[in-house]
Amino acid sequence: MTSYQEPEFLPWDGKRVPITFVAGYLGAGKTTVINTLLATADRPIAVLVNDVGEVNIDARLIRSRHGDTIELTDGCVCCSLSDGFGAAFDQLRARETPPDHVVVELSGVAEPSRVIPWGRSAGFKLDGVITLVDADQFDNRMADPITELTITNQIVAADVVVLTKLDLVSQEQRMHVVSKINAFAAGVPIVDATSAEDTAALLQLGGRRPNGIDDLPQPSLFDPHVTALIPLADPIERDAIDVVLAALDANVVRAKGIARDSGGNHWLIQVVGKRRSITALPEAELQQPTDLVTISIRR
Repeated sequence: MTSYQEPEFLPWDGKRVPITFVAGYLGAGKTTVINTLLATADRPIAVLVNDVGEVNIDARLIRSRHGDTIELTDGCVCCSLSDGFGAAFDQLRARETPPDHVVVELSGVAEPSRVIPWGRSAGFKLDGVITLVDADQFDNRMADPITELTITNQIVAADVVVLTKLDLVSQEQRMHVVSKINAFAAGVPIVDATSAEDTAALLQLGGRRPNGIDDLPQPSLFDPHVTALIPLADPIERDAIDVVLAALDANVVRAKGIARDSGGNHWLIQVVGKRRSITALPEAELQQPTDLVTISIRR
């Protein structure tokens, strides 16, 4: 970001749009997940990819194409990163209405730690890093010193690791991969993805929904995991929120909610894997208090 000049004025009256980075080595399934996310979206999201042409979007969903941008009928937009993050974010900031969520598909050899600072670019805020790992190729790639370093960096930087291609490996091989990952990235939650829909659903909690965070799909959408609501008192004081988060089950990989304290301050509660945060909401992002929505690994 050294050669990039941030805009002088914040877009959208100070509203910040959450950004989720999707990492993973070549062939891990990122593009399939992105295509599934766009095909099933029920709110306006923006997807930034290295090559728009690689995302096989159903022609019935496309409203228009111009340059390296595809406008979809549901308000979503797919933009190319070919000119870099600065140009892509400027293109989004130029829109009168912000998307609810930005999902960035990183290249197969990208190191998430190098691009995470873009999550603090004007008008945006970091939601998290989700790294896809194809279980069937894991050993071969970790045996090569070059790909081992790339994959290790992608996993270490992750808030959540998603295992893909599980239909191609045995349960014994899956446990072997999990054990290997735990050896150098202890504490990073590892989630099984039995389909592209699973991972796309995991991304859905990142942004704002039309009627707030309570407006979520039914848990049946996310079969391998458990979606639940934890009631939050209204008002609830800041230290009491800490108590709620401390009591979360270890299997929780995603959580989000809005709380309000007795002074009228609104707090965004966010859990993405091992990262937990409680941040004050600016006036431009105020929503009504909600319960805490959680997604847990099914054991």
